[in-house]
Amino acid sequence: MNRMYNPAYPGAVLHEYIGDLSVTLAARQLGVTSTALTRILNGNAGISADMALRLEQALGTSAEMWLEMQLKYELWQASQRPRHCLSRGGIRPCLFE
Repeated sequence: MNRMYNPAYPGAVLHEYIGDLSVTLAARQLGVTSTALTRILNGNAGISADMALRLEQALGTSAEMWLEMQLKYELWQASQRPRHCLSRGGIRPCLFE
């Protein structure tokens, strides 16, 4: 899979879908608390499988779209952090990307 360069956070995309609708009303329509929705919109929580299904039903999008967006975002974020590799000599910084 080709990784998109710095993909959009799914909460930012969801914010575009919600538009001028209040967070409280959008949360009510999704059947979640406004706190839960705010956490997603602000980047403090990701899109879960359950939320993806709720968004599919409410917005007419696909649950897979939301989960793929979340996965691409998380992979990109993880790829930007240094990590260590295992070798016979122990743990060492990875020399390859």
